[in-house]
This record gives sequence, structure tokens and C-alpha cells, in this order.
Amino acid sequence: MSARAGPRVIGAFAVVYLVWGSTYLAIRYAVETLPPFLMAGSRFVLAGSLLYGWALWRGASTPPAVAWRWALLVGALFVPLGNGLVVWAEQRVPSALAALVAAGIPLWVALFERLAPNGARLTPARLLGLFVGFAGVVVLVGGDGLTLTAGPRVGAVALASMASALGMVVLRRAPLPTDSALSSSMTMLTGGGFALLVGWAAGEASGFTAGAVSAVSLAAYTYLVLFGSVLAFTCFTFLARTVSPSRASTHAYVNPLVALALGAGLGGERLGIRALAATPLILGGLALVLGGGRACVPSALRRSLRLREPASRSGDHRAALPLARCDRAGAG
Repeated sequence: MSARAGPRVIGAFAVVYLVWGSTYLAIRYAVETLPPFLMAGSRFVLAGSLLYGWALWRGASTPPAVAWRWALLVGALFVPLGNGLVVWAEQRVPSALAALVAAGIPLWVALFERLAPNGARLTPARLLGLFVGFAGVVVLVGGDGLTLTAGPRVGAVALASMASALGMVVLRRAPLPTDSALSSSMTMLTGGGFALLVGWAAGEASGFTAGAVSAVSLAAYTYLVLFGSVLAFTCFTFLARTVSPSRASTHAYVNPLVALALGAGLGGERLGIRALAATPLILGGLALVLGGGRACVPSALRRSLRLREPASRSGDHRAALPLARCDRAGAG
């Protein structure tokens, strides 16, 4: 890393750590007066439109129809299921608890990658990490992790984590454009459209009036669009191309801690025994899964990934696509 790139890398890490960790609390404020699925859908359609226009402006080619069909599938997993359920749950679930449950996304990714055709074989350390991390998720989902009663909505966050993880596994194999901004904008647009349909079908529009939206919710919504979806993703893409994937993925450790601190300090969310017990299990499992040696990826999958990458790009870019979806699908 050059001396010139050093400050940019540090700044990008700071944005990804703090902004993505703060989106959980921002979602909680946004859904105070905004309907959950309409909020999530419109947010991603707006952010996706900005990214799509920017990608085309800087020379990206218009995606073919087959890419849009795959974007429909990936977008449905990421936005209405992955993010929409989290937004819906945060009407009752404290943001810190949602962040801890969503921290299990890399664990589900490792499991689904193992079960997928030509999937990566798990090393013993990563297998142990799965057991430890899932034990932490069970501790949280099995009862109230904070002082507020969340009911079945905690399970909805767990389901959202599974959907997000499955979306990442599908994304690895989907023939989407190699331009990360373009492919990301496509999944935002399609997924956001699905979320808007869910909100409309659920009757959210009938009881919604723009005059009832508070200034706090509007500010949180703006923050989620500009900072959570556009700025943080751009910074992460830069990191994925500049540093190793293992370093770029360290946000999975830090984001839940930021969400816990903001939820307790600004949102008045007090941690309970289950949350305190689950936190080291989830983060310890993540450490083993993300750092427990390189998984053995079959040669057929490696060849498939290489065929989709321009020769001028490094292997780090391949990690940018699935890793970039962790927050967008689960949180911000």
C-alpha cells in the first residue's frame, strides 16, 4: 500500500465501519413514521437509480435481458426478504438485537457455499466457527436478548439473514455485469421494486400520509439512501479492490459493535443477559469462519469465476460483489 493510498484506505474503512454499523439505528428511526416495505423499497429504487446512472455515465454497457432476469432473483432475496424483513422487524425489535442476529450472515454464507454445487469445502476451523456462531444466534432467537419484547420478529431477522446469505451464494454464480456499481444498482432497482409491491399488497399505502412523516424519520431515510446505500457501498468497493478480502470483510466484526453502542447510547436500548452471552459467540464464530484458513474451492468454480472477470482486474474484485451485499441485504 502506497503512502498516498494510506489515508484513503483508512477513510474508507472508517466509513464502512461506522456508517454500515449505524444503519440499524437509522432504520429504527425511519420506521417510526414511515411504512417499512414502502420505505425500504423506495430507498433502494432511489439509491439504485443514482448508482445505475453513475455507472452508465462512466462508460458501463447497458445490461442484457438475461442479466436483468438474474437481478430479479438476487434482488428479491436481498431487498424485500433480506432488508425488508429487518426493517419490518425493527418496528418492535431493538436495533442492537437486529444487528447481532444479522451478524450471522457470513455463517449462513459459509454453510450455503458448502451445500451449493461445486461449493467450497469447509476447513475444520470454519466448521467450528459455524457451530459457535450459530449457537450465539440460537441464544438470541431463543428468547428476548434485550429488555424489550421482540416476539416472533426476531425470527424474521434470522430469516432475513438466511435470505441475504442465499442471495450472496446465487450472486457468485449469476451472469451479472462485472462492473460492481452496475450489478449492484440492478439488484437495488429490482429488489426495491419487489419491496414496493409487498408494501402495496400489505396495504401500507392506504394508511400513509406524507404529512405524518416526522423530521427524524425523513432525516434517517435520507441518511440511509445517501450514506448507507451509496457512500458506504462505494467505499467498500474501493477497499475490495485495494486490500485483501479478509481485511475488507472485517466490517462483519465491527458493524454489530457499532450498532450495539449506538443503540445503547442514543437509542436507549439496554442489553440483557442473552445479548451479552450471544455477542462473544457470534463474533467468535465470525472470526473462525472469516479467518480460519482458506476454503478449498473446486477448480470448476474457480474457472467459472475467472471467465467472468476482465484480465486487468485482480482477484479481490470477485469478493467485492458478495461481501458488498452483507449490509445492504441485512441492514443498510
